[in-house]
Amino acid sequence: MILTILEHTPVWVWALFCALLALGIAQTRTRQVSAARATILPILMIALSLSGVLSAFSLVALACVTWVVGFFVSLELVGEVMAVRGASWSPQERHFRVPGSFVPLTLILGLFVTKYVAGVVLAINPSLAANILAVIVLSLVYGAFAGLFWARARSLRSVIRSGGAVLPA
Repeated sequence: MILTILEHTPVWVWALFCALLALGIAQTRTRQVSAARATILPILMIALSLSGVLSAFSLVALACVTWVVGFFVSLELVGEVMAVRGASWSPQERHFRVPGSFVPLTLILGLFVTKYVAGVVLAINPSLAANILAVIVLSLVYGAFAGLFWARARSLRSVIRSGGAVLPA
């Protein structure tokens, strides 16, 4: 059954997986990025998360409300833990120095696997798209991932507000 699922996965899904994997691996090394570029990844991942909710469920209002709850709960409960430690801002050069971390790679792959598995499960059993428990659980998970990505972006913005100070490692 697993082989059948993998064989029937569209090629674009594997291309997306490779692109996201490359993006995540790039985050494991120290780099300099502009504020705009540091915000693009979280926005893309939030969009991917939200697309999982909007494309999968027939109970869209419930899914969206639950996604928002997951977003804010993860943002508030573990937002500080997700802060980009050791980051600094150079006002003269207008870029961040962001130390490498496996956290973004883990989050990216976690979101991709969640979306992939949800897609497979919903393809096998489409009635789950209207199952209240499935909608709530998956929407909370998607929202939580979005909140974690946003927490990292927010921590970088706080470095700018603090005058470029380094977040403690």
